Amino acid sequence: MDFLLFFLFLAATVGAGATGALFPTGAWYENLKKPSWVPPNWMFPIMWTSIYLLIAFAGARAAGIGGNQYAMAFWAAQIAFNALWTPVFFGLRNFRASLVVMAGLWLSVLGATVMHFQLDFWAGLAFVPYLAWVTIAGALNYSVYSLNPDQKPLDIPNI
Repeated sequence: MDFLLFFLFLAATVGAGATGALFPTGAWYENLKKPSWVPPNWMFPIMWTSIYLLIAFAGARAAGIGGNQYAMAFWAAQIAFNALWTPVFFGLRNFRASLVVMAGLWLSVLGATVMHFQLDFWAGLAFVPYLAWVTIAGALNYSVYSLNPDQKPLDIPNI
């Protein structure tokens, strides 16, 4: 594995993860109705750090293999949707729109998982925890949307 590639992919994941710091959960999120199975808050940074390391590893392994166009396209799509979800859900507080972003994220992570497996077993395997976590996150997103029907998105005035 090329370590320069690993650090480039890791930089992309750190960039996506930085949206979490830019759009923190806050008291409004704590006051929302959530399902009983919501993971504890301490689990999110552990999971995302692990996932970001794994997908940086997967991207670096796949990037050096010929015929990787679809794997790299899905890798790029998933990190873009990943970076977009937090500002839509936590920034705009738009649960409906965040479900659309989540659908794109889930499909792109599924595509990345399949395409990485086709190139390299370990790269594909590295995406499996991400697919599981995004499935949980999607169910949580839908549950929060369903349990809080009166929650309106923030009204952002035209600039």
